[in-house]
Amino acid sequence: MATPPVMRFCVVTLFPEMFAAISGYGITGRAVSRGLVELNCINPREFTDDRHQTVDGRPYGGGPGMVMMIGPLAAATAAAKRWLIARNAEADSIRVIYLSPQGKPLNHSSAVQLSKLENLILIAGRYEGIDERFIETEVDEEWSIGDYVLSGGELPAMVMIDALTRMLPGVLGDAESAMQDSFVSGLLDCPHYTRPEEYAGIRVPSVLLSGDHKRIERWRLQQSLGRTWERRPELLKSIQLDSTSSALLQAYQVEHEAEQ
Repeated sequence: MATPPVMRFCVVTLFPEMFAAISGYGITGRAVSRGLVELNCINPREFTDDRHQTVDGRPYGGGPGMVMMIGPLAAATAAAKRWLIARNAEADSIRVIYLSPQGKPLNHSSAVQLSKLENLILIAGRYEGIDERFIETEVDEEWSIGDYVLSGGELPAMVMIDALTRMLPGVLGDAESAMQDSFVSGLLDCPHYTRPEEYAGIRVPSVLLSGDHKRIERWRLQQSLGRTWERRPELLKSIQLDSTSSALLQAYQVEHEAEQ
């Protein structure tokens, strides 16, 4: 059996210690320990030339906040490329990504495409932002995890690493787990239950105890359709439902309206 390719992440960050949450715990931690993922962090402060290790400055034109300087960022990015190349990465295979509120929205389909890459440099900005000239000269793509502002790019970088890692062959104990996640089919996931069969007077739906796998599959599909219709109806506009799915959704809607 062929050995799965290793995915390498090198993060340029002022807070490399934060990434112990990725390398030391959960699915991503296991992927790192099994050699399926390599993670390295490089701090721009290591590439400053003053005793205060200055990495930010006042913005030209005035205004609040500070802006990350291009010099330390560019030097740290060059070091990240050297780290990847030392691990046999081809220079033209390296993608530099800046996590930014101005970036393209990260969703399931884009995560699938990004997970096919093997060598990523993630730029985690801080303060008011980073010098635009760094983006123009060094960054290949900008990605956003949502329409809100965070204190820095470290959490978005960790979100991206987690989302991409779980799609890699051999990472999940059960390969079907990833295929049943929300958004894989364009729908939200169905509800899940485990022991005990009854809690606080609420019983597990009887169909899940029936042992009838076809009925269970239909029920789960109907619940996914219904949840998507209730919570994220805009997702249904981009899905072409077959006759079975349309009938299941219609039945769900009728039952929902009767309950209301």
